[in-house]
Amino acid sequence: MRREEVEVFSDESKAVVIRHLSRHFPGCLIQGDSLSIMLQSLLVVQSEADVLSEEAAGELRDVVESLSELMSNYRAVLLSHGIPSPF
Repeated sequence: MRREEVEVFSDESKAVVIRHLSRHFPGCLIQGDSLSIMLQSLLVVQSEADVLSEEAAGELRDVVESLSELMSNYRAVLLSHGIPSPF
């Protein structure tokens, strides 16, 4: 772990917008528990979405895959720093 400066554009709860000084555009900070909830909700939708068009199903798969990768990375980082999961 290291500490670095970031620019904070908004620190409203569930709407944190920051920019790492090495990045051109700001990003949104998603708390781990919120990320987990979003992923679980999409997994439920995906399991029940047998009437979606092929295009819509593909888009849903892409979003689920992206969030799953973020969740895997989040869990790995917490584990590597000895931080318990918030969910």
